[in-house]
Amino acid sequence: MFERRKNRVPGLNTTSTADISFMLLIFFLVTSSMDSDKGLARQLPPPPDSQTEVEMKVKERNVMRIQLDANNQLTCNDEAITADLLTERIKTFVANKTNDPTLPEKSIRDVNFFGQCKVSDRHILSIRVDRATSYDAYFQLQNSIVRAYAQLRNELARKKFGRSLANCSQEQRDAIGMVYPQRISEDIPSDTQQVEKNKANDQKGGKR
Repeated sequence: MFERRKNRVPGLNTTSTADISFMLLIFFLVTSSMDSDKGLARQLPPPPDSQTEVEMKVKERNVMRIQLDANNQLTCNDEAITADLLTERIKTFVANKTNDPTLPEKSIRDVNFFGQCKVSDRHILSIRVDRATSYDAYFQLQNSIVRAYAQLRNELARKKFGRSLANCSQEQRDAIGMVYPQRISEDIPSDTQQVEKNKANDQKGGKR
């Protein structure tokens, strides 16, 4: 009698499996795109020197007080205002084209491409935001400020160089930035509701 030969299943060669997996990983890393968060373009001031503290006395005419409370109510110098109107208010405040004595002072500076000219380097936008403010309301506030400076600089670019700010050279953009510098002071977020309660309690205590 003859014995049947058993069919043997050939083993799989897995030697190159790791290499193939590694190559696929590299391929997907190279070809895939990852979304990046986009924020507001803002140049932050340098960190303060802890050893030296300088007190600045600022004239009232040079300060615009902007506040956003816990109810997302936006005010400018204690007057309720919308984000769009705030942009126009900031433009008028910073530019002060009519030399209004109630609006910010200006300085005479030597600016590239402009020679000696008046620059708005004394104004301050003082921002105070409540901790309970929503991110959307805060974003709209910041966007209004950025838009105001952008529109002022773009208008000056077209007037001086006959082109938009985006089409100006870096030297021209730097010069325009000196005429309309961003001067923003933002307080640490506070609890405005608690502040109001404290004020009310102080007033009651004073009456007693």
